[in-house]
Amino acid sequence: MKLIKLKVDGMSCDHCVMAVTKALKGVPGVERVVEVSLERGEALVEGNPNLDALIEAIREEGYEAKPADA
Repeated sequence: MKLIKLKVDGMSCDHCVMAVTKALKGVPGVERVVEVSLERGEALVEGNPNLDALIEAIREEGYEAKPADA
């Protein structure tokens, strides 16, 4: 199991955080959504999900995402 950090752009409120959290929980391989931070514009996920699937799930909610180290 690995910890994946994503940079998420476009979140502006708690509703956005909830939408991103829910989207990430639905991705196969996600064991746990550790944190979605509005202040830092980041999401931390534990598990072995496909990175592209995580990014696509966030995009489907209307936000942009990329690996935090990119």
